[in-house]
Amino acid sequence: MARSLKTKYLLLALAVGAVLSLVLGGLAFYEHRVDAADVNQLTYATVAQKLEADLETRASSLSEITGTSLASALTTGNKTALASIAQRLLDERDIERVEVLDAHGAVLFVGGDPTLLQTGDWFVFQSTIHSNLVSAPVQRVGSLQIWMSRAEMQETLASIRKQLESQQGMQIKRMRGLVAGITLPLLLLGLLGAWFIARQLAGPISALVKSADRIGEGDYTRPLAVVRHDELGDLQFALERMRQKLNETTITKNYLNTVLNSLSDAVLVTTPDGVVKSCNEATQRLLGYQESELLDKPLVSFIDDAHRSAFDLTNSAPEARETVLRTASGQTIPVSMASSAITTEDPQFQGNIYVARNITERKRAERRIRYLARYDTLTKMPNRMQFQHLLQQSIARARRNQRSLALLYLDLDRFKEVNDTFGHAAGDRTLEILSERLTRSLSKDTVIGRLAGDEFAMFVDDLPPDVDNRAAIGSLARTLLDEISRTFYVNQQEVYLTASVGVAICPYDAENVIDLIRNADAAMYHSKQNGGNTFAFYVPEMNAAAVERLMLKSKLRRALERDELVILYQSKVDLRDGRVVGAEALLRWRLPGHGDIPPSQFIPLAEETSLILDIGEWVLNRVCSDYREWQKTVPEPGRIAINLSLRQLKQASFISRCRGVFRKHEVSPTCFELEVTETTLMTDPKRTIGLLNELYAMGLNLAIDDFGTGYSSLSALQQFPIGTLKIDQSFVRDVAVDSNDAAIVRTIIDMGRSLDLEVIAEGVEASEQLEFLRKHGCYYAQGRLFGDAMEAGKMLAILSNQAAGGAHHATLCVPTALRPMRLSS
Repeated sequence: MARSLKTKYLLLALAVGAVLSLVLGGLAFYEHRVDAADVNQLTYATVAQKLEADLETRASSLSEITGTSLASALTTGNKTALASIAQRLLDERDIERVEVLDAHGAVLFVGGDPTLLQTGDWFVFQSTIHSNLVSAPVQRVGSLQIWMSRAEMQETLASIRKQLESQQGMQIKRMRGLVAGITLPLLLLGLLGAWFIARQLAGPISALVKSADRIGEGDYTRPLAVVRHDELGDLQFALERMRQKLNETTITKNYLNTVLNSLSDAVLVTTPDGVVKSCNEATQRLLGYQESELLDKPLVSFIDDAHRSAFDLTNSAPEARETVLRTASGQTIPVSMASSAITTEDPQFQGNIYVARNITERKRAERRIRYLARYDTLTKMPNRMQFQHLLQQSIARARRNQRSLALLYLDLDRFKEVNDTFGHAAGDRTLEILSERLTRSLSKDTVIGRLAGDEFAMFVDDLPPDVDNRAAIGSLARTLLDEISRTFYVNQQEVYLTASVGVAICPYDAENVIDLIRNADAAMYHSKQNGGNTFAFYVPEMNAAAVERLMLKSKLRRALERDELVILYQSKVDLRDGRVVGAEALLRWRLPGHGDIPPSQFIPLAEETSLILDIGEWVLNRVCSDYREWQKTVPEPGRIAINLSLRQLKQASFISRCRGVFRKHEVSPTCFELEVTETTLMTDPKRTIGLLNELYAMGLNLAIDDFGTGYSSLSALQQFPIGTLKIDQSFVRDVAVDSNDAAIVRTIIDMGRSLDLEVIAEGVEASEQLEFLRKHGCYYAQGRLFGDAMEAGKMLAILSNQAAGGAHHATLCVPTALRPMRLSS
């Protein structure tokens, strides 16, 4: 465990004090011991010298005292007296041996134990004995040697040594107490000083640490007070400067977390290998996991097993891709996921960021739109679009299996009378009952569809090709007619109906959907012309249109040379103020003797040959020429929409041709809008995306024409640079009276708004339709309510008048509640 700064300083002061105390005490103790030893040694030496001197003095005194007696004895030669005197000397304390020698050195007396001389410590004193006769001169008569023992002196010295050592021990104890009395207060003072210094440093350092921790966590808002004027103060000031700079230049982590948590989309940040490093709160709400359960887990582990293999972590394209996530509860959620690589050289920040949006509602809306666009909500049968799709599949299957197929086209006779007599509600109920009867009368494998209001179709497939199936099909047709002719009970009313049926057989009568339906329809009209309540098989004579089609194809080749093609403009109106804000260029073929032929009749013929390319380029040149003329009078005529066919889009030089036409007429591509159908978009999506992106980059606006009638999904449409959706007129026609069409239109408007697309309604012919569109947020429309398609001169006149005055359709676009009431006379 890390120690605090105070603890460290106190331990350091304690250690330093202890070391200093030991060093100083040791030095003092050593000096004292040395001094005491010197004093004791000097004292001992002095005492020993004094005792030695006393011993010598005593020996000299005894020698002088006995010298006179010995001199007489030596002079007289009295050995007995000599021995007596010497013996008395031996009896003295500390004298252990006595020798008396004559003048010649001869030993006259030896007293004491001679063996003792080899042991112990002895003091030898020698003196000369002179004669003491008055009458004779002084002369040496002999010598005296005295051996004195130092044992008593040694005992005295030993006692003195013990006293000195005892005294030295007492002095050492006093010295130790003195050292302790001095060092302990000094040590306490050092500890107090260290504690005070550590306390003075701990506060600023703790504040520095806390501030550094806050900065490390991304919190740059709390300033650091600079209260010191030393090096630590410099550090505080430097850290405060760093905080201020970071606060000015760095987005804090808390701010970033707040921003990410404010997003409704789920955001996940992963390592390069797909391990989740962080996520926002929307991710936790979406998946139902806590943050700890999401972190350090592979991103693919949250993707549903069925979609995991299709999810590519290495794909960092900016385009959103769809996948399915599995939540903690096991629920699957469709999401639109966009990803982007985090570009940095720092390995710890490298990875990817994923943004996932819950598209459950969008998917539900797509399914609803697909259903509403493909199925009749009244009868729950496939509508014309879906029926043709199923018929196409069945024809292809019959061709592969070499089987035959019979199409029955059914139209109710005089059904309008039911609506006029009993009302539309009764008519709808009658159609519901009719659909139930048809379903009961046919096998489960038979496909039935409602193609129009009172028109139905059904086909029977898997028929043997080498057998005449007319009898069986005729019997089926008669069964249907009998079932229809039974009384309908609607609202306590009896309703009687009949129908006309036309039959066409594939591959004998036609080999494609359009021709098969057209031929069956021709047979049905043949039955109706024969009074109804019958059926007829198609024969070539019934379809005179085939001959006319061949005639049109031959004459179309010369239409451009003879200048028989004309451009009419259908104005586009802003429903909020009635201003004409643009137009759609409509191609017409004015064939002498036939009048204006609509594009639906001759464009398919042109697409079968290369004429469509020449016609498309002629249309683009003509529209640009008209637009250039308009700009001379009206600088901003609005945006003009031009229809684009699939064959034109497949043309390799289409982009360069468009650019050349705009340059030739000196008009900006931004003034024009190209309309393509859903079918055209989905034919070859990858190539189409590239072409449309080039057109969009050129400045052209792009629109989807007849939206709702194709097979595209909204997720697929998001890949295209589309700016406008045009609601097909088949949905707009009955929008004010048909709840199903109203639901489709509302859904398309809401979907367009959510995708930030401009929505235009086609085929507006009544004010009720206009009010419905404006009420639900569709502010642009075109149709016969605003006048028929017109030539360029009339269009210029409208734009000129509008530029000089108010909106051209201002009165028409005033809300009903604001229109002035008409007073009857």
